[in-house]
Amino acid sequence: MFSLSMSLSFILLFLAVPIFIVFGLGSSIAAIWGLNLPWSVLIQISFAALTKHILVAVPLFIFAGMVMLRGGAATRLVNFCTALVGHWPGGLGVAMVVAMGFFAAFCGSILAAITAVGTIMMPKMIEQGYPTPFVVVLAASAALLEALIPPSNAAILYSALTNVPVSQTFAAGIIPGIILLFLMIAVVLIKCRNVKRLKKATSREKLTSFFKALPALVTPFIILGGIYAGLLTPSESAAVAGVWAALIGFIIYRELTFTGLVLCLRETAITTAIIFSIIATATFLSVVLTYTQTPQKIIEFFTSMGASPLLFWVMLAVICLFLGTFIEIVPVFYLTVPIFAAIALSFDQSLLHLYVVFVAFAGIGMITPPVCVGIYTSAGVVGEDPGKAFREIPLFTLVGIIYGALMIFFPWASTWLPNILR
Repeated sequence: MFSLSMSLSFILLFLAVPIFIVFGLGSSIAAIWGLNLPWSVLIQISFAALTKHILVAVPLFIFAGMVMLRGGAATRLVNFCTALVGHWPGGLGVAMVVAMGFFAAFCGSILAAITAVGTIMMPKMIEQGYPTPFVVVLAASAALLEALIPPSNAAILYSALTNVPVSQTFAAGIIPGIILLFLMIAVVLIKCRNVKRLKKATSREKLTSFFKALPALVTPFIILGGIYAGLLTPSESAAVAGVWAALIGFIIYRELTFTGLVLCLRETAITTAIIFSIIATATFLSVVLTYTQTPQKIIEFFTSMGASPLLFWVMLAVICLFLGTFIEIVPVFYLTVPIFAAIALSFDQSLLHLYVVFVAFAGIGMITPPVCVGIYTSAGVVGEDPGKAFREIPLFTLVGIIYGALMIFFPWASTWLPNILR
């Protein structure tokens, strides 16, 4: 029965069936017919997973990001970054990466970050002579900063799976996120050093763009300050971020309309429904893993063969790279984290270190075929054929692997700041 359910899941996966159906059908068949579990058990466990308090923050952060996009905050942010570094070699590319990093600090959606920043920056870059395929892949790759720089939906989902405090998971992603930011900037500086530069902004122009972007720039301090000061829970800080974003859009920038607000709510509902449907059906798999004691058996296997922590990290990297080419980062989380977390603890490895390494390698799947949802999203922004961008993927994949290796060999990058803030 298990082989039948696995075969069915793989067939559905290669047929591009929505991932929540892949999870749901395969796991429910294995649980009900293979383990003789009643349907009610699956429903109860799924409901319990969806009603974790921390998950309330997911739609609220998505909403805040959508409002920032439609309320004019994203435009001011991009203008400030352009004024700051636009005159550098490859300046517009650097500005887009920096803007992605800033936008990640108040947006919980990778795809929203691509849409928000990419809509403004990508046409400008192409107009200035930047190769369109490079621009498309750069936007998709830079958006991965959202998975690390807090507040991050990836961090929230990881905390929900592992019971690690989300404040710790947020802190774990800050230094790795900054390292990834500088790696992306380095790629742009080398690759686009001969592209026509913008005229250097005057001090007055920089100061003007800074003050215009200031209401948006203080958002991360509101979110993270409330959490680490002990004044707000992550869910409460997400709600405050949404309200603040709406106030900025309506009162300060005056670009957000009630029609736009309704559209933000609609887009938030759609995105949330997708994420939560994956969570709901992915818990079916956790039931199967629990009842079959799969994590324990894998740990015993590793122990019996005398495996080292380094071998574990290498296997994790390979598995994440492989799965990331077929499915998005959220289902990869729910498919593998329960197993990886158990193995990591058996080797006395930090779960915060696991989070950063996991995101590093699973995130590469955002830009690797055949799924490469980040590539398709960024290509759609400028109306480019995604296939033409594929020739730039090896460069960024290599950068991603180098970054992941750095995170493996330097665990302090993910654990130092959480230990300070503990």
